[in-house]
Amino acid sequence: MLLSRLATLVTALGLSTLAHAAPTHYPLTVENCGSTLTFEQAPSRAVTIGQAGTEMLFALGLGNTLVGTSLWFNEVLAQYKTANDPIPRLADNEPSFEAVIGKRPQLVAVELEWMVGPQGVVGTREQFHELQIPTYLMPSDCEAKDNLVGADGTRLEAFRIDSIYKSISQLAEIFDVQERGRQLNDELKASLARSVATVQDKDLKHTSALFWFSSASLDIDPYVAGHKGIPDFMLNTLGVRNVVQSDEEWPTVGWETIAKANPTFLVIARMDRRRFPADDHLKKLAFLRSDPVTRNMDAVKNNRIIILDAMAMQASVRMFDGLATLASAIDGYDLPK
Repeated sequence: MLLSRLATLVTALGLSTLAHAAPTHYPLTVENCGSTLTFEQAPSRAVTIGQAGTEMLFALGLGNTLVGTSLWFNEVLAQYKTANDPIPRLADNEPSFEAVIGKRPQLVAVELEWMVGPQGVVGTREQFHELQIPTYLMPSDCEAKDNLVGADGTRLEAFRIDSIYKSISQLAEIFDVQERGRQLNDELKASLARSVATVQDKDLKHTSALFWFSSASLDIDPYVAGHKGIPDFMLNTLGVRNVVQSDEEWPTVGWETIAKANPTFLVIARMDRRRFPADDHLKKLAFLRSDPVTRNMDAVKNNRIIILDAMAMQASVRMFDGLATLASAIDGYDLPK
């Protein structure tokens, strides 16, 4: 199974490198998550609501267009720190509608629909569009997903990696850097293929895992990854089973239920955000090793705990580094048969 997935990935990568992207012709019309966006020229001023979009624009070489960022889980990737330092951070979490429009953006790139959407905490798309400010919503959070059900939405279909490539291609087209978009997608596809190759010789048919993002309080049920979201895609790509079966993006599940499922290893989020106590990965580790339920789980007793940046659990360029870290850790385990 892993060999066939690897072959498919390599074939897709080889075919994509044969093509060269054409320059953008304006006016450009882009269909995005139920909205039609029209650009008369490449935007010169952009605001991001979500770190995934921020780092995606940096990866496309478009940091000079950013006039404001918001919604950060981790510090910016080291290679983008110099470019990021002078850009105003409008908010660590959600910015106000006024703060965003005050930057006079020609594009607002949005990672999560609950930020800008029908019940957006920042505003609705219509509010922005009435001011002639186009909002680009990441397809990974709107396609085959109902964001009105569950705290972070519910997946109607499994997350597809193509949605990240689509974001990159569309943003590259909007900003007229299509060749860089093609190159970036090829780099990410190659990284994914290397991760699959890392574990292709491992027997993982009895291996399972749990992704723990955070908890509103350490003494209540944790937010864990559902079985159709981004972390589940990461596990499936490597041939590992997610012990959580909920369609919600980040459902809460009791530790007694998790302990009964007894995942082979745990993946916990490291973040710089401090909205909840469990945002601190060191507090997660201390809890797992001291709680009478969790400390007896095989993954805890055998120290099979993998730490990933929170952004590596999102539909972002960081996800590919997270997948590589995950594959390397799994490859190093002496797993039970």
